Amino acid sequence: MSLLENAVSPFEEMVAYEALASRESLKEVSRRLSHPGLLPSRLLRQTQIPDAEVASIRDFLGQKTGFTIHLRGLFQYPPALEDAQDPVRVFYAKGDIGLLESRRISVVGARKVSPDGTRRTARLTAALVKAGFTIVSGLAVGVDTAALTTAIGKAGRVVAVIGTPIDEYYPKENRRLQDEIASKHLLISQVPFYRYSIQPFAHRRFYFPMRNETMAALSDATVIVEASETSGTLTQARACIQQGRKLFILDSCFENKAITWPRKFEARGAIRVRSVEQILSALGDGQLREWPHAGEE
Repeated sequence: MSLLENAVSPFEEMVAYEALASRESLKEVSRRLSHPGLLPSRLLRQTQIPDAEVASIRDFLGQKTGFTIHLRGLFQYPPALEDAQDPVRVFYAKGDIGLLESRRISVVGARKVSPDGTRRTARLTAALVKAGFTIVSGLAVGVDTAALTTAIGKAGRVVAVIGTPIDEYYPKENRRLQDEIASKHLLISQVPFYRYSIQPFAHRRFYFPMRNETMAALSDATVIVEASETSGTLTQARACIQQGRKLFILDSCFENKAITWPRKFEARGAIRVRSVEQILSALGDGQLREWPHAGEE
């Protein structure tokens, strides 16, 4: 451990961060903490938040257990997060944080995925697991769930990034899957406990696109299996372009005449792919066979 780590209390930094986040947008907090070496506790001392309010937040957070706290500038904070437009400065994790040192690829897409999309997700994910990648996804229903369950079923490694506090479950039907990932793989959340608890329900939806930006930063590349014109997945596509990450879009998306976004992203540097081989080649890996078309075994 560094001298800095020995001098810092992760819990008190969490308290300071959550106090700041209770008063300002997370983007503003990220911007204010952008100076190297500036920790939340120091920034908190420069604010007018009353000590009694901070003490109340400390008591609230003291009831939260069973996770680890990761701060920018300290051990096991992935430098890749800095590539995000508004990097998360503090995040919470359950499970094997060492998975953030493996080769990681996001497999994402629609919640209302088609049967063909589910099959494509499973075949793609199985091939990526075989090639040694850790699968990153968001625990939503649809493509995310298919990717994560396939990877686990193939004895692969997974990282799930959620859009709720790390002790919340959404969607509820993925509770068992989330618990399995937290105990055997890696679960991550950047959602502040206290801010979430005092926010109106409608405001909480904004954590999901933020989650997608973080997934893009944590991954070497992202593959989009299927998505509508208004899908939240496109937030991750935009983040990939902005962060300089490789973005792969399955050929089946281009063949869907009801959507126009695939060609728009292709014009910005996304790669249209028809096979796992193309993905691995673009990432500098070896060769694997083309995955079957929908309906083939």
